[in-house]
Amino acid sequence: MRERAQSVGTLEHFKKIEGLQADAEAALELAKESGDDEVIAEAGRIMKDLGESVGALEFKCKMNGEFDSQNAIVEINAGSGGTEAQDWAEMLMRMYLRWAEKKRFATEVMDYQPGDGAGIKNATILVSGGYVFGNLRNESGVHRLVRISPFDSNARRHTSFASVSVTPDIEEEIDVTVNEADLRVDTYRSSGAGGQHINKTDSAVRLTHIPTGIVVACQSERSQHKNKSRAMKILKSKLFEREQEQQRAKMNELKGDRKKIDFGSQVRNYVLQPYQLVKDLRSNYETSDVNSVLDGEIDSLIESCLLMT
Repeated sequence: MRERAQSVGTLEHFKKIEGLQADAEAALELAKESGDDEVIAEAGRIMKDLGESVGALEFKCKMNGEFDSQNAIVEINAGSGGTEAQDWAEMLMRMYLRWAEKKRFATEVMDYQPGDGAGIKNATILVSGGYVFGNLRNESGVHRLVRISPFDSNARRHTSFASVSVTPDIEEEIDVTVNEADLRVDTYRSSGAGGQHINKTDSAVRLTHIPTGIVVACQSERSQHKNKSRAMKILKSKLFEREQEQQRAKMNELKGDRKKIDFGSQVRNYVLQPYQLVKDLRSNYETSDVNSVLDGEIDSLIESCLLMT
């Protein structure tokens, strides 16, 4: 049903472009004959709509990867910098949640580890919707923040780092064999705000795949069995993606080439002081509207990376 909906959406997009093209041709011909300013202005508006529709279709055509139409599992980890980095990780989490909300994608926080004083140490979010992984796959990497620290009484400028990892949530059963002997299973009490919603049993599950070092966790369900089942599904997705990466480029293994969450390894800079600028270091796209970006307006950054490939 989801594939059908995506196909219907693509066909409707083509029909919209065909209609706009016909309207534009008629409007341009009428503007040429009449020379009327209002008719010329209307032709300009139609041409603008046509250009935006074609641009949106070009962007969608870039999502032709094997798993681009799938949902996405977004992991955020605080890097070097202590409380500063943990606060920055939470800011990134909020940014992606707000982006998903604006796009009308469903979100579920599957794992959440609060920071020592503020922010988060790490979090795992499931984002569900059409072509979510295609949109977010280039968000993987180290994100760097420069700002006046709200935790520094001397109001000094600090640099913080956090890493983002995006994995497709492959819905069908994946043919990946996981040897139970290669797994370390840890259970712990779920994180929460307390009150009636706190889980008083060790229902949260963390799986460590010893041969690869991949760690996944889930605490969104109240049943330990359900959490383990969901964590195993995520682990299989990660192992499958890792195998795909190795086949595509053995010199760039998914886990073997990962950079440290520190200076010189970032894919995007967010500067709040002494000036305001967000710059993607791969596409060189930049914007001074930092507040909107941190509030979830990241489509331009996403598009700049996809359109350069």
